[in-house]
Amino acid sequence: MEVFARFLKAQGHPAEDLGDLTSATLRLWRNNHKDTPGGREALAKVRTLLRREPRLAQGTAAEELARPVPKKGKSSKQSYRPSERSQVLLAAERQFRAALLRIRENTALLDRYRAGSLDPTSREWRVASVIEYLAATGELPGYPDKEGKVYTRAENLLRGKNRGKTTGRLFLSRAELTALAVMMTDRYGWNLSVYDRLRVPVITPSAGEQTAVTYEVLVEKRRSGEGRWFATENYTDSGADSPGRLVTQALEATKHGRTLAAALSPGHDLLMVARNRRRDDVDSNLDRPRNVGPLCFGVSKADARVWARSHNIGSPFQRARRTTVTTTGKPLQHKPGTHESIYVLPDENVQKAAVDVIAAGAEEALEQAREHTFHGRLTDAADAAHQETATADCADEDSSPWPDPNGGCGADFLLCLSCENSRVHTGHHPRLALLRRQVISLRSAWPEKLWRERWDEHLLRLDDLRSKVNESTWDAALGRVTDRDRMIIDHLLEGDLAP
Repeated sequence: MEVFARFLKAQGHPAEDLGDLTSATLRLWRNNHKDTPGGREALAKVRTLLRREPRLAQGTAAEELARPVPKKGKSSKQSYRPSERSQVLLAAERQFRAALLRIRENTALLDRYRAGSLDPTSREWRVASVIEYLAATGELPGYPDKEGKVYTRAENLLRGKNRGKTTGRLFLSRAELTALAVMMTDRYGWNLSVYDRLRVPVITPSAGEQTAVTYEVLVEKRRSGEGRWFATENYTDSGADSPGRLVTQALEATKHGRTLAAALSPGHDLLMVARNRRRDDVDSNLDRPRNVGPLCFGVSKADARVWARSHNIGSPFQRARRTTVTTTGKPLQHKPGTHESIYVLPDENVQKAAVDVIAAGAEEALEQAREHTFHGRLTDAADAAHQETATADCADEDSSPWPDPNGGCGADFLLCLSCENSRVHTGHHPRLALLRRQVISLRSAWPEKLWRERWDEHLLRLDDLRSKVNESTWDAALGRVTDRDRMIIDHLLEGDLAP
């Protein structure tokens, strides 16, 4: 009501009492608030209260209050255009690939150190010894002062002349983990909330494959009031562009973080792990996973906002997911109804793409309709120069679209009506009207698919001819059907007159 009161106060001549509210004021209130979730909530509450006011029970104000609150306004989130998607994906790929190469390089150095293949007097050995301590604790070796701040010479050793990474040598930062999540959303269509509970994928056997690896991913998406939160998805890594390759890279990039998390908290098996810059940096959302030592898990909304600002783009997750959903054309962790009403129908890029598809379909349908029409001419009487056929007269069989190798026309008599040389006069009407009725009656006796393949085209052409002749005239011609007409139609339907 405070929002409504402020709205009334902002009007030039506000109503002094509820009974003075006009339909124009209520319409303005509605238009100002119908396009946002909070606005629609305010509309619903104020509407409920005002409809209880007796002085607003009649008149134009009552009619305005009777209008239902719209369920939702125009969607503010649209899928990415190809250029926009490329920009977002390129930013995420650059950041994550650099982190993956860094972790891969330092992992190789750590493996050499553990294998004893480094010279103890070399700088590499000193760096690797610090990395070993980092892998075991998540921290750099050092000593605290009176205030608890840790000082370490190892930091300068790791940074070197190029001011390189320290703890980042083995762990993803929160921004790099967010970049990985952006890539996963683009590839798999996962919601932002999925990453908080995404467990380490299970490797499953790949039948007949020696080099490919298939991952079974348990995706959890919590829905209000529903119990079906889990879905299993399988992705195979069979090469650089295969769906499972990103899962392989995610496992490699988070290996040291997951190992440390399991050591500090046995049983911990979340995939999306990063190292916090500060131990006291804890998310206030208690529904998100808690930190384990210096490690944090999942991707928060704040992480998404910070990542978007650092790359000068909007928050990518909703739009990236929408892009993946509309591109794949099938529901991803949501119901078919939600897929149509929330993702597909309101999306402007889908609508633009549909214009060409609809236009092409309409042109194809028009072309098909033209093919299934009567292409000949209507005449008042027979012409002695024309050749009689089972369905029409032929003005020139030598110029047939279906020439016979031995000369003349080789077409089925049912195709005569699709030829420009055909001539139909009033004497043909009874026979053709009977043919149409018989073709329709066959529909109940034949399997639908077979009937369509054999008779649908001819019925469409007869229907077109009927409309051109005049439906009343055509139907009346059934009363003039002769025994000869019946005999010809019987032979025609049985295939006895086929060439």
